[in-house]
Amino acid sequence: MGYREFVTGTASATRTDLVEGLMARFPQIPPEAVLKEDLLRAGIAFGESALTDNLDGDVKPKSYFIFSFDQKPLAELGEAATRRPPEEIALTGGRYELRRTIVSVRVNPESPYAVARDDAGALRLSLEGREIADVTLPPMPEYYRHTLANGKTVMETAPTIQWGYLIYLTVLRLCQYFGAKEECGFCDINHNWRQHRKAGRPYTGVKPVEDVLEALAIVDRYDTANASKAYTLTGGSVTSTVDGLAEADFYGRYAQAIEERFPRRWIGKVVAQALPRADVQRYKDYGISIYHPNYEVWDARLFALISPGKQRYVGREEWHRRIFDAAEVFGPRHVIPNFVAGVEMAQPFGFETVDEAIASTAEGLNYFMSRGITPRFTTWCPEPTTPLGRDNPDGAPLEYHVRLLETYRETLKAHGRQPPPGYGVAGAGNAVFSVSSFMDVL
Repeated sequence: MGYREFVTGTASATRTDLVEGLMARFPQIPPEAVLKEDLLRAGIAFGESALTDNLDGDVKPKSYFIFSFDQKPLAELGEAATRRPPEEIALTGGRYELRRTIVSVRVNPESPYAVARDDAGALRLSLEGREIADVTLPPMPEYYRHTLANGKTVMETAPTIQWGYLIYLTVLRLCQYFGAKEECGFCDINHNWRQHRKAGRPYTGVKPVEDVLEALAIVDRYDTANASKAYTLTGGSVTSTVDGLAEADFYGRYAQAIEERFPRRWIGKVVAQALPRADVQRYKDYGISIYHPNYEVWDARLFALISPGKQRYVGREEWHRRIFDAAEVFGPRHVIPNFVAGVEMAQPFGFETVDEAIASTAEGLNYFMSRGITPRFTTWCPEPTTPLGRDNPDGAPLEYHVRLLETYRETLKAHGRQPPPGYGVAGAGNAVFSVSSFMDVL
């Protein structure tokens, strides 16, 4: 609903009315989280003064670590297509007296939110032309200034996000769920690879194990502050083979090599399909600590419609059975499936009301948390080259996201669960997880 999604229902209402109305209606949710969710679903416009100098500057640029997380194609981003925006921003102070809030950058030149420098040269976030927060950009890490022996960059091979906490290893840039009958309706991983290649950017389809190890060695050497605490090993789903290897073997070779070279240096996390128990056991034996078999959306009908490839190759019921098998291997606390918050309401087949969507997702949260498994979520970015993003450019209503945060926190408390491990410190002002606010509210 974009600008016209109002809490007041009046034609004169503004985006500011929407945000501040929800802050007032849900005082138990930190205002930082309300604003962060809106930024994640609406994106940010960047003035040229707020862009980076890519790898030649003092600010860490956006790495496009797996998806585009932009609300316009790269070719329509203007100056931001050649001078990358920052990876994340940190918000403080301003109109809402914000505690430090880390937000993943999702670029949208048409957003009501904008980051630019004021007359004094300080960076500010504005909403509908009114400054609302101070902005800090992530500093360029020393390890980004060093290249691999073959000239590849650390940013391309092993970028870090969450203000340096997480090393993101997308070792397979393409997904074998391909085409309308298999691709997840919200996912632009394949398009993101195509657009970067078309633009002439380095964007390796399959990253050699040796490159990953060399990049990690550079991070390990130059991360003298020990800011990096975890790595995520992931990429597209494999339905046949890559390099002659099935999915568990393909990703397993990286897990084994990393843990042999850097035993327990970082918390090792794997995002993969829900695999059979024997394959999951191998990840555990290699030294992986956390397993993310992401189920994306709870409702059975929507799961089949939104993730047809997952339904076809594994199936929802089998996916859930494998999650519970994995919990017996890793321990329930260390199996953390993700869902994409907001796709429940994507038209033409999503829920019509916030009440229905919250009730459905709450059912899924209770189902897993009652069994010791604590899911987490990523706030849906309606990327325009995906079917759901094309048909729902404004994403889900902000009210849905705010109420989901409330539901998540209440469900966690009801089942006596703790924040999931591997995401850093929880709480407003402390959280570094940048693609949703679930850690900010715990």
